[in-house]
Amino acid sequence: MGVRMSATTANMYRMVSIAEAQETVLKAIGPLPVTSVGLSDANGHVLGEDVIAREPLPPFPASIKDGYAVVSSDGVGDYDIAFEALAGTAAGHLKAGTVAYITTGAPLPDGADAVVQIENTEKLPPGPEGQQRVRILKPAKGPGDDVRALGSDIAAGEVVLAAGSLLGAAEIGLLATVGAATVKVHRKACVAVLSTGDEVVEPDQDALGPGKIRDANRFMLAAAARSAGCDVIDLGIARDDPTQVEAKFQEAIAQGVDVLLTSGGVSVGDRDFIKPILERQGTVHFGKVRMKPGKPLTFATINAAASGSGTGLVVFGLPGNPVSSIVTFNLVVLPALRAMAGWAEPRLRRVHARTQTAIRLDPERPEYHRVSLHWYRTGESAGELAAVSTGGQISSRLLSMRSANALLELPSAQGTLPAGSIVSALLIDDLGSMPVPEDIQMVVPAL
Repeated sequence: MGVRMSATTANMYRMVSIAEAQETVLKAIGPLPVTSVGLSDANGHVLGEDVIAREPLPPFPASIKDGYAVVSSDGVGDYDIAFEALAGTAAGHLKAGTVAYITTGAPLPDGADAVVQIENTEKLPPGPEGQQRVRILKPAKGPGDDVRALGSDIAAGEVVLAAGSLLGAAEIGLLATVGAATVKVHRKACVAVLSTGDEVVEPDQDALGPGKIRDANRFMLAAAARSAGCDVIDLGIARDDPTQVEAKFQEAIAQGVDVLLTSGGVSVGDRDFIKPILERQGTVHFGKVRMKPGKPLTFATINAAASGSGTGLVVFGLPGNPVSSIVTFNLVVLPALRAMAGWAEPRLRRVHARTQTAIRLDPERPEYHRVSLHWYRTGESAGELAAVSTGGQISSRLLSMRSANALLELPSAQGTLPAGSIVSALLIDDLGSMPVPEDIQMVVPAL
């Protein structure tokens, strides 16, 4: 049995703009506590403290080239090769008037002050006592030639990565270089996903009964949360029974999740009761957003004392329509997950693109039109982005997300946006993930 939402309750939520919704969410949450991880588990995390080099790098003067360590003042001439200086071995001592064969990265021998690369030398026959000899054809320019000085890459005490740095492949390589085998990072959120509704069935349902739909949202949102680096707990499907839904909320709290994503049950209707449950358990910060799709998006917090978890619970009530659900995830939930993981700027990246077709605008709400962005290959617009609509934009048509890598930010207005208009777009996927159509040509508005 559902809970009827009265007209007063349904209308009590002031409709906020998407900017206000994002700001409200980001103000209500903060970075999660730091934890220590090894380098193998650090990728995609944000540093929780500065990493400082304990020693200079290189820790010794090192050769930049394969060649010969020399005393630069000796100049050109024929020299005995006193010894070999190899990477990974201790350097010897070089006397003036001799040279040492040296490999790239090897310590510069004491007494030497430069390296002559092998291309500027000529190997000579052995000397009368069998000693190896070489002719220096072009002298070193002076002390330090082709030598990496002590600490020239990283000085001892230097901050190599500051707190707040997002760790990728290069950063992890740098951490390994300075011996930071374990680092402190902000942990990522644990996210629970829950679908609601008597009409929702599992995807493995072979034949759909009357009025039934397969649960796309739960699996889609779980995949999106995992792509953000989060651990995910699947709470399954709750029927249109407030007692069952509240039990799922308590299950999420008991498992210590940070974020609960529900889909369905937030629109104005007899069986849409997520908001009343949230009102009883916590604080509903907003329950309607002026956007298309995604108007019923709801955001609430259940504090630590009420949840009993010690950390509190962040709840996003996402719309039941699949496109509305994933669009609101990208625009509001993903920035929240990033902020909780310590990102300094968690919002989606914005670019500009040229529309390829005319697009009818919505007079009441700004719209997030799904497009695939491609680089123009040739012509005057080479280097610009072309925005190709993914077709019908009805919020139940998940096919509109299939090839989308961006959301066009369309203003609320009467009329039609002409083809060839430059519009801002929010990236939701890698631009390189889509093949570039051969037939994209520059489209400009008619004069």
